[in-house]
Parts: sequence; C-alpha cells; structure tokens
Amino acid sequence: MSPPALRIGTRASALALWQARHVAAAIAAQTDAPPVELVHISTEGDLRTDVPLWTVGGKAFFTKEIDRALLAREIDVAVHSLKDLATELEPGTELAAVLAREDPRDALVSRGGEALHELPPGARVGSSSLRRRAFLAHARRDLTVLELRGNVPTRIEKLRSGAYDAIVLATAGLKRLGLSGHITSHLSVDEFPPAVSQGAIGVCVRANDGEALRWVSALDDTAARLTTTAERALLKSVEAGCQVPLGALATLVNGELHLRVAVCALDGSSMLRAQGSAPAELAHAVRLGERLSYELLASGAQRLIAEVRGVGNQVAAP
Repeated sequence: MSPPALRIGTRASALALWQARHVAAAIAAQTDAPPVELVHISTEGDLRTDVPLWTVGGKAFFTKEIDRALLAREIDVAVHSLKDLATELEPGTELAAVLAREDPRDALVSRGGEALHELPPGARVGSSSLRRRAFLAHARRDLTVLELRGNVPTRIEKLRSGAYDAIVLATAGLKRLGLSGHITSHLSVDEFPPAVSQGAIGVCVRANDGEALRWVSALDDTAARLTTTAERALLKSVEAGCQVPLGALATLVNGELHLRVAVCALDGSSMLRAQGSAPAELAHAVRLGERLSYELLASGAQRLIAEVRGVGNQVAAP
C-alpha cells in the first residue's frame, strides 16, 4: 500500500506553480519519498486587484490563506515566495526550509531597450511595489510611476501593449519562468536594494508534523537561511505594522555575514542607509538585523514609516 500523498499548497500563478513544482521535485528526489499532490489556493492578494495592496490594511496578502489551509490540515506543505511571508508566522506553523536563493536583484524591462538613465523625462514606469516606487522616485524624480498588477507574463504583455514605457520586476521570477531574455538591465543593489528575501522560496509545515518536516527540512539551504534570517529580523524590527519602502540584502563573504539596508521616502526625497557584519551564525544573523533596524529608527526611519501609513490611509479612505 502506497503512503498518502504529501499535499503541497500553492497559489495558481505561473510563478507560484513553478516554485511549488520545484519543491515537489526536490522532495520526490529523496529516497522513499511519498507521492506529492499540488493544491491550488486563492489568496487575498490574487483577489484584490482593484487597489494597490500597500494601501490596504493588513499583511501576508499572498500567504495567509495557504497557511490557514495548512493549520486546517487541508494541505501538509505551504510553498511561498519568502518575500511575501510575514515576519510573524501563523502560530502553529514553522519555516521548515529556505531553498537556495536565485538572483535577488530587480530588473528593468523597457519597451524600447533603454536603461533606466536613458528613459525620457515623464516615461511611464510600472510597479506595484511600494519599495520600487520610492527608489524609482529617488533615482529619477522626472519619471511617471504607475501602478502595475497581475502575474509576470501579464505585466510583460501590458508593457508590450504600450501601457508602460518600462516596468520593474524581480530577476528571479523572470529567470524561473524562462523570461530573462526580456531583461533590459539589472538595477544596482546599491541604488535599488531588493525586497527582504527576494529570490528565496520558503516552505512551511505544521510545527508538530514530523513527517512533513522530515521531507522538507532536507531542502534547507544554509546560505539562504542565514541571509534571509538577517533580512527578516531587520524587517520585523522596522516595519511597525505597515509596509515600508525598505530594501535589504545580506551576503556571505569569506565566512562572514554582511547586511546592507536602505529606507526611502515615498517621494524619493530622502534615503537612509545602514550596513554591518557579523559571524555567519543564525543567532548572530538575528542580532545583526535587529541592530541595523535600531540604527535606522534612530536616524529617522520612523518618520518615513509614518508618512507611508498616512498616505495609505488617505488612499484607502472612502
């Protein structure tokens, strides 16, 4: 008699399915692994296409329904883009694996093949990310930054149709979907620090589910776990209950963990930066992220966060 299938919960977008299938294949490659089954789950982020998500109260727009299905035992494994996963996990779940990280950089895709500095004044640049919108405004105050929603292929099609002159997307998603040929240029991590955990896949299981943990924990990548732990600890300390125009990137260099972070005003008028290093151990990664968050808050990041909350409330008001 064959063992019961390990049910993997995922969104139904092309990128989410790629990630879930990648996890499924990695599990199936293990000796004596159980069969796997994908379960498609719709999330609030998939349904709320009428307004920018950063104007909507709450968090985990693309993950909470999947994690709740996990707790309800409707699935056994939850696969997420780690950047979408709240820093406070649903009680009763644990982040069992962070898979090897893909290129974390942002990419510019322009209709005419122009780099960011070559776009004409007033060029229409699409992005749904509060972080990208702020850093775009900091780099080019003359651009017209417009809201852009939809899955990756849909966003590219909107660009090709002429709705935008350029769009900004995650390099990782484009590479995973075989669309990296559309990339005009990669944006510098100094000027455009990526979203926390961008390029990483996170896999959650129920905290007491030893069977699922057995198969998923084997997928954990040490480098990805260390770097994203530092970034997520930073965000957890800074975010203060709302989305923040913050970018961060941790890297391992000669056995040491380095973390760089920047917070930007929504209109691009000011930017705060911090950086630091620590031994490449999980406990030190958490302390490094927290330390840099305190530095940012002490230098004025709280004011920028308050501005974001105020703008979000104004946009969301009836």
